[in-house]
Amino acid sequence: MIPVLAEVTDRWLWWNWIDRNLGLIRHDLWVHIELTFLAVLFGLVIAVPLGVWTSRHRRARGPVLGFTGILYTIPSLAAFAFLIPYTGIGNLTALIPLTAYTLLILVRNVVAGLDAVPAEVRESAQAMGFTRRRQLVKVELPLALPAIMAGVRIATVTTIGLLTIAALVGLGGLGNLLMIGLNRPIRTAVTVGAVLSVAVAVVADVGLAGLTRQLTPWVNRRGGSTAPA
Repeated sequence: MIPVLAEVTDRWLWWNWIDRNLGLIRHDLWVHIELTFLAVLFGLVIAVPLGVWTSRHRRARGPVLGFTGILYTIPSLAAFAFLIPYTGIGNLTALIPLTAYTLLILVRNVVAGLDAVPAEVRESAQAMGFTRRRQLVKVELPLALPAIMAGVRIATVTTIGLLTIAALVGLGGLGNLLMIGLNRPIRTAVTVGAVLSVAVAVVADVGLAGLTRQLTPWVNRRGGSTAPA
């Protein structure tokens, strides 16, 4: 890790400190973005097939959603600390709990999105000779996409916030700057860490909202929708 200026300052914004530690700031910012992206990506890889299966097997909804809810209630700091003896201090230790925390949100939204597909749309697809798999890929998932993307937005912003706690057990990210600011103490580090965390969350949310509009052009501004062409 790039060494940090050891001088003690009460300034909330000290440009000299920022200039001398740009390498550290860039590194922590990149780690934060990378871990957030991977956690949500892995969460989607698990949640989409699990959500599809849960939607089709209604008796499984209680156990599946209950289990993902239990995972979400596990304190993040405790999860990180528990894994370190087995997985060490690294990305894997951060990704396992963060991915698990996304499942409650993502699975629920996949199920809700598929449940919202009108029965007449499914019947029309079947009348056209669609197989069950083709119906899922061509009709149901596209119509469920707004709900799925809403879950992705919530999971992403939540993960960005949870990841700041990972610094308490040495896992890096923007929380590392907060820890530097609190322990040295260097208030500017707290300012930079907090501002960048909020900025990353805002940019991610706005970016995902724009991506959703691009992926679902059939959804009108009032929130209504029609089947994709």
